[in-house]
Amino acid sequence: MDIKQLAEKYDDYIIKMRRYFHKNPELSWEEENTTDIIEKELNNMGLKTTRFRGKTGVMAVLNGRKPGKTVVLRADIDALPIEELTDEPFKSTNGKMHACGHDCHMSMLLGAVKILCEIKNELEGNVKFLFQAAEETAQGSEYYIKEGALDGADAIFGMHIWGTLNAPKINIEPGGRMAACDNFKITVKGIASHGSAPHLGVDAIVAAASIIINIQTYVSRRNNPLNPLVITVGTINGGNRFNIIANEVVMEGSIRNFSPELRKEMEGNMKEIIKNTAKALGAEAELEYSYLAGPVINDEYLTKIAKEAAIKLYGEDELVPMEKVTGSEDFAYYMEEIPGTFVFLGCRNESIGAIYSNHSEKFKVDESSLQRGSALYAQFAYDYLKDK
Repeated sequence: MDIKQLAEKYDDYIIKMRRYFHKNPELSWEEENTTDIIEKELNNMGLKTTRFRGKTGVMAVLNGRKPGKTVVLRADIDALPIEELTDEPFKSTNGKMHACGHDCHMSMLLGAVKILCEIKNELEGNVKFLFQAAEETAQGSEYYIKEGALDGADAIFGMHIWGTLNAPKINIEPGGRMAACDNFKITVKGIASHGSAPHLGVDAIVAAASIIINIQTYVSRRNNPLNPLVITVGTINGGNRFNIIANEVVMEGSIRNFSPELRKEMEGNMKEIIKNTAKALGAEAELEYSYLAGPVINDEYLTKIAKEAAIKLYGEDELVPMEKVTGSEDFAYYMEEIPGTFVFLGCRNESIGAIYSNHSEKFKVDESSLQRGSALYAQFAYDYLKDK
């Protein structure tokens, strides 16, 4: 059994599927054709599939020769509302784009399914293949958990193609790897008056500006600088006319951090800053706080298995360090239920113009990395099930 050779055998298939998905992207919860194609491929491999009550996404299970543990291999399938500006012959032309690499994730996992089906008599347990919709909403995985996708599972493994990591290098590290993402909305209420007489009103714009400054001061002065925290106010809307003191401002933003403990404190601390800042200026302010994906924190035991699997396949020199990422992943929801690990696969190659980061309208990948993704999915599953 040589998983590396099997991945090489299916290289053309993996690339073909990736190009099809790339050319035909679909947005979150709209991945009807994508799901149908994946299901067809899984059925052609002899697997029974499970669909999800009127939602997109599909799952299949491969039972090994002997009973044992169950591991979930997950890939996300949705695209982004981005107009593609690459020169690829298979570029999208429908105003949507797989600018985050989910086309790669789907094709890599399909390649892994083919590999594992070939060696199913050597598997000592079961493998669930989960093709998940709506990762870009930061909440898609919650639905699959409620639908029982993790029932009976002991561990989960995920992977992300990464535009700033050189191809075909692999990054596998324990601990915090991606940040939590929580969103907020702040509504500041003042009193309108003529712009020439600000003392007769309460300026919601000035109060909003003070709130923004005090939030950033919290980041730099109250938060431990060794504990990363990013607060972004992404939108601010208020005012009706150049000579009227604004009576309302609405701001929206996000909060990123890697600490479950800090995350629990943030809503209360934000509320205190916002209300007191507004009050000091005679205004009122309300905070609406939404909890989305938590931090991606890799399990040490599973990360060790993943690292050893990668070394077995490609040697220790192909593993490289990479800083943790302040972007977020709804894979974190799975990790709150069962142990998991999440790895990064490089796709940057300057010689072919693959130099742009994920979510860029010019995002390209070095497709030579994809067979490695398939091999690593399969090798991790095989080794995890074998390890007692």
